[in-house]
Amino acid sequence: MTEYWYNVKTHEIEEDAMSDWTQLIGPYKTREEAEHALEKVKQRNDAWDAQDDD
Repeated sequence: MTEYWYNVKTHEIEEDAMSDWTQLIGPYKTREEAEHALEKVKQRNDAWDAQDDD
């Protein structure tokens, strides 16, 4: 099964983690999910920040 990763250095999608793990976010099941990786990270960070405020 192919996994997709978002490379934070190149801003490209990789199949099966070709780069160093420190540059990758994932894995994701689809290319489309990987394309939205930064949006998901922001949503999670915002949610965690809101919990910290409580």
